[in-house]
Amino acid sequence: MLRSVSTFFYQRKTLALLLLLAPALLWLGVIYLGSLFGLLLQSFFRLDDFTGQVVREFSLSSYRQLFTSANLAVIGRTVGMALVVTLASIIVAFPLAYSIAKTSSPTLRSILYLLVLMPLWSSYIVRVYAWKLILAKEGVFNWVVQQLGLEGVLNAFLALPAVGGPSLSISATGTFLVFLYIWLPYMVLPIAASLERIPKNLLEASSDLGGKPNLTFWRVIMPLTVPGIAAGSIFTFSLTLGDYIIPGIVGNSQPFIGQVVLIQQGTAGNIPLAAAFTVVPIVIMAVYLLVARRLGAFDAL
Repeated sequence: MLRSVSTFFYQRKTLALLLLLAPALLWLGVIYLGSLFGLLLQSFFRLDDFTGQVVREFSLSSYRQLFTSANLAVIGRTVGMALVVTLASIIVAFPLAYSIAKTSSPTLRSILYLLVLMPLWSSYIVRVYAWKLILAKEGVFNWVVQQLGLEGVLNAFLALPAVGGPSLSISATGTFLVFLYIWLPYMVLPIAASLERIPKNLLEASSDLGGKPNLTFWRVIMPLTVPGIAAGSIFTFSLTLGDYIIPGIVGNSQPFIGQVVLIQQGTAGNIPLAAAFTVVPIVIMAVYLLVARRLGAFDAL
């Protein structure tokens, strides 16, 4: 019986593949895409100002509210933070990934991989609250600054309007630092994987042809690492774009997209506006993924 069933599916490989993919396709199509479609549909409803009830009639009222100056400031702040965190992640992650892939011994490489992955083993919330304590006015960071006699420099920095605040734990800079720490492993690993796939003979050929180390880096190594950088940026950019926990715990009172969605959906009960806000990161990520695909990011995932 089993042999006949096996033979049946062996002779019909397309049918066997469809049956294997059916659970995942049903989950993706019904649960995920269905939820997104429902979300998109909700964004075209409106909230009655008098009754506070959702009016299920086609309207662009939520999108008109979305493009007010206050809401555009929220979108710009969130996208700006996502871009800055992504760029900083590339700068910080590349030297570490290069040392892991190209200069470390097998033992040291394993240790470095372990150190990169170890933070992912602990709770996300615990790590965020730990950073809040570190960056607080009574925290370890401030104590080190005081011991170095740099308290005046820190206070001058915190007095800056765009990046400062009462303390690092209540500032845009603190939010940036926590984002950078939390998402950094997602940038290190794709870059390291891309660097490991670069054949040594290419580097040797560049050296034999008279290429100096800096020329080899920019002409050989960097172009071949771009897919890994693009793959890592998908994680850092999208995760920062949609996160609402870190800005709520570490940061000032200026909201991000995720926080506005939570407030509009939960506190204000304005589900159409919350749905319209969620469409923004979907559109941004769709464009971002198209650009990343052209850079070969999907091949490096």
